[in-house]
Amino acid sequence: MDQITGGLQSIIANYGMKLLLAIILLLVGLWVIKFVVKLIEKNIQGKFERTLTSFLMSITRAVLLILLFISIASTIGIEVASFVAVLGAASFAVGFALQGSLSNFAGGVMLLIFRPFSAGDTIEVSGYKGKVQEIQILYTIMTTFDNKKIFIPNGNVATDSITNYSAMDTRRVDLTFGIGYDDDFHEAISLLKDLVFKHELILDNPEPIIRVTEHAGSSINIACKVWVKGPDYWNVYFDMHEDVKDAFDEAGIGIPYPQLDVHFDEGTKIC
Repeated sequence: MDQITGGLQSIIANYGMKLLLAIILLLVGLWVIKFVVKLIEKNIQGKFERTLTSFLMSITRAVLLILLFISIASTIGIEVASFVAVLGAASFAVGFALQGSLSNFAGGVMLLIFRPFSAGDTIEVSGYKGKVQEIQILYTIMTTFDNKKIFIPNGNVATDSITNYSAMDTRRVDLTFGIGYDDDFHEAISLLKDLVFKHELILDNPEPIIRVTEHAGSSINIACKVWVKGPDYWNVYFDMHEDVKDAFDEAGIGIPYPQLDVHFDEGTKIC
């Protein structure tokens, strides 16, 4: 009986101290993890997109918790070598199974770090054009101009060419207007200059360019290149087409369209 009691006391003393040490390590470790995560979050706040910051904090917290629990298990006396081996094998298997998602994840991280575009920008990528609603870790969410919601894998976005229409404050509107060969192109250019000068959304600097650009098959083409603020692009684009048609009609300047004249010789027989 005394031997049993002594053995129990020895076991309690041995494992009780380890259990007490594990509890202390758990409490201190949780406090340290909370402190470290807050410190890292404070230092990177504002440097990256909110989505990436939140994700990095979650990963950091998870890694630190895993290390803490491995340390606690080792303190109690649990063999952790096999546990680490199993964890490594499982990580490899999961990584292999999710290699496509990992590609999207890597692309999402690159997009959130280098920021070729932000939420609210109008972009063209992977054959789609629209407004960016959200940049997630795996997908970029866009709304097209006809109000379709598109989810594009970040792996594709990160490796494709990206056109960001919102990156610059100003844009150039390139227009071409055709007139007939019998019309006076000097008068047409003068009318275009008047319309450009009167339009309140067209900028004076850089200076607009209005010149004859091509002797086409059925028309003299006049290039009209004007600069506008980014949000005014489409207003100016549509306004100029409407105003030019009205001005040319009033001045008697024709806007030609493709046509084919067929001539028959008198001696030609038609079967």
